Amino acid sequence: MLLRIPDVLTPEQVARCRQLLDAAEWVDGNVTSGHQSARAKSNEQIPEEHPAAREMGAMILQALSRDPRFIAGALPQHVFPPLFNRYGVGQTFGLHVDNAVRQHRNSGLRVRTDLSATLFLAAPDEYDGGELIVEDTYGAHSVKLPAGHLVLYPSSSLHRVTPVTRGARLASFFWIQSMVRDDGERTLLFELDQAIQRLAGEAPDHPSVLQLTGVYHNLLRRWAEV
Repeated sequence: MLLRIPDVLTPEQVARCRQLLDAAEWVDGNVTSGHQSARAKSNEQIPEEHPAAREMGAMILQALSRDPRFIAGALPQHVFPPLFNRYGVGQTFGLHVDNAVRQHRNSGLRVRTDLSATLFLAAPDEYDGGELIVEDTYGAHSVKLPAGHLVLYPSSSLHRVTPVTRGARLASFFWIQSMVRDDGERTLLFELDQAIQRLAGEAPDHPSVLQLTGVYHNLLRRWAEV
């Protein structure tokens, strides 16, 4: 499931991130690459331990913890501390698949990468190119979202970032270990959750709300690893 989540960050939070990004030190993006990715990747990153990365990462994690659509779609057990990258003119990331497990350099936290996330921090009209292309069984999906919006997709997907031809693409990226590792099961739970929310809004006293809520939690009980 590829899921777009709007307004994870407010305009004020995006503006603060941009201040920090403009003042930060940038290094070769391959500092976090595996062997396969290093051959395909050309971008820059902020070091994981940089104060700007820590401040922005805490802001993002707090926002995600309050976002019901993210919680419903990801069913997060662990979230890898957000990282930050920049693609300038001519930079790109070729077709690749994310590593199955990521280990945070400072904390030692290990995360099974069930889901990959990109949180856009530059408006689409600030740069040309830089689309995230995610491939699945239904074809290739092009994603370029407003600043503050996020996209979630299975980490097992082949994906790439097209070359930037004007401006700079700024984003945060990170991974999620879900309580439900199977993407098909997570998709069913998300669709059921959204249907329950709609029904509860339209007919809160309908007996099916309670019945379907029970079905949801029994499926989650069956599939969740906690």
